[in-house]
Amino acid sequence: MSKNDDMTGITLEGRRKFLNTAAIGGLAGVSASVGLIGCNKGDKAAAPAAAGAATGDHSGAAPHIAPGQLDDYYGLWSGGHSGEMRVLGLPSGREIRRVPVFNHDALTGWGITNESKKILGADASGKVPYITGDTHHVHASYADGTYDGKYAWVNDKLHSRLARIRLDTFETDKITEIPNVQGFHGIFPDKRDPVDPKINHTTRVFCGSEFSIPLPNDGKDAADGSKYHSLFTCVDAETMEVRWQVLIDGNCDLVATSYDGKLAATNQYNTEMGVRYEEMMSAEKDACLFFNIERIEAAVKAGRTKTYGASKVPVVDGTKAANTDPKTALTAYVPVPKNPHGVNASPDGKYFICAGKLSPTASVIDLSLVHKYFAGELKTTQETVVAEPELGLGPLHTAFDGRGNAFTTLFLDSQVVKWNVEASIKAAKDKNVKYVVDRIDVHYQPGHLNASMSETREADGKWLGVGCKFSKDRYLPAGPLHPENEQLIDISGEKMLLVADHPVWPEPHDFIIVRRDKIKTRQIYNLEDFPNAVKDATQSRVERKGNKVTVYLASMAPAFSLREFTVKLGDEVTIILTNLDKVEDLTHGFGLPKYDINFIVNPQETKSVTFKANKPGVFWAYCTHFCHALHLEMRARMIVEK
Repeated sequence: MSKNDDMTGITLEGRRKFLNTAAIGGLAGVSASVGLIGCNKGDKAAAPAAAGAATGDHSGAAPHIAPGQLDDYYGLWSGGHSGEMRVLGLPSGREIRRVPVFNHDALTGWGITNESKKILGADASGKVPYITGDTHHVHASYADGTYDGKYAWVNDKLHSRLARIRLDTFETDKITEIPNVQGFHGIFPDKRDPVDPKINHTTRVFCGSEFSIPLPNDGKDAADGSKYHSLFTCVDAETMEVRWQVLIDGNCDLVATSYDGKLAATNQYNTEMGVRYEEMMSAEKDACLFFNIERIEAAVKAGRTKTYGASKVPVVDGTKAANTDPKTALTAYVPVPKNPHGVNASPDGKYFICAGKLSPTASVIDLSLVHKYFAGELKTTQETVVAEPELGLGPLHTAFDGRGNAFTTLFLDSQVVKWNVEASIKAAKDKNVKYVVDRIDVHYQPGHLNASMSETREADGKWLGVGCKFSKDRYLPAGPLHPENEQLIDISGEKMLLVADHPVWPEPHDFIIVRRDKIKTRQIYNLEDFPNAVKDATQSRVERKGNKVTVYLASMAPAFSLREFTVKLGDEVTIILTNLDKVEDLTHGFGLPKYDINFIVNPQETKSVTFKANKPGVFWAYCTHFCHALHLEMRARMIVEK
């Protein structure tokens, strides 16, 4: 049977037949399979096809965005180990911007300026708590079931932080460290308020913790596995303060929210609550865990909470043992095949798709039945699962085209499968119904994917981005570290068409594709937004209070407002720099040799840095960002006297 034939099962050829036993055999078999597919040069089925060849990937010409033309979509990508968020134009795949979030960035001065250090949580001495980060999942704010262009959020799995990026400036404006958790992985904003029906925009961001830890984690119960727990967290979208947490059984992976605002969910592995690998694999079923947000907030308001350690965040009990009565339950554990990886909401608002990973299936969960369960109208949570279509080996994440079709990555098969959701539900009762529409090879081992506007009611089914964990032979070799491979697929027709490869610096994870009209950016800043701004060059000056010196400085191409300033050895120096230019794209930089100072100021923006003048001599500060024909002459002397 051809890979592109309609099929209801997984009758497959070649490597898929062979790998079927490895996938079912557990993690050891999975590891062996990954090695075979990802690294075996002799694997003909995984080899790239020639452009335009009549093969499974239908490779064709990449979409062309002509000089002077703009892309149709923004792609907001996690930056992985870099700790940043990346902005791509799609369908071109051009990288437009790197937004520093949890990292330090020498271009913008993120982690160097006082303003960025404050957001990063610096202490009184100016030291930030971490210089590393691991961004995984990017999601944006909603109004009326679609993106409103106000905010994006991204998580730091490494240090359990949530950051918010303003989409009018593409800059991080708040970071919150979540208490009582580790391995903070999945996030998702609500799509409307779960309590007040008049509020039809994002008010909360839900966060899942992947690693169970003793609560409180004070070193006393490390040897007692029964003390280990995970927490599900709600963060206020505006204040970025943690509202509440839910004590749960099992680890969280990803998060999804319903269009009515009332439900959030996380797919779970390790519902056994094991602390070692073999303890995490004993159960035949794990769960997709649903949270009844309105009931949780009523419990918090009623004071049915506790706290852990030094944290004051209220925690409600969402464990199975405490939620046996559906009519009062805060949570519902829907059984799904073990070690699921990914849960995604269909744009029609009807279903959550929870992929199997170690099972060749996905679970289609009907949200109307979840509501019936919470109303006491169903006997078990299993009744909310209306289909378990067989898709292939290693199903992970799912995207949608807005026409009833779902697209799921198959990690072990190195494929994306296109299938029809309603047909899969019919096939649960009638095995003659075909629900798989198409398959396409990708290169290699795909993880996350997303389609244009897929996570909104406006899913348009034009483009599908696929993040592949290995690139192997797709690019020129540049040493042992290979890039990852982001591939673009045209999904506008019945058959999927692979049209482009793009190398990306490791290791991005999730991303969203946003229609460009949804995001309205400002081109210059408002000078009044900066209380410490030098509003006119005549305000430039040097002020001293004891050994603390403040230099008020302005930039206007091609000069700084002070040609020189003098401080004394040992002084604490603060430089406040305002860019007085009002021309779009006229950014200035400020680099100070030997003092590890480098940052930029955009038009009408103000930034500041503080440092100790611990080296005597003359130090030429210069504009580091090209601004004018006399850019090289734009400089000022800092004289440090003994």
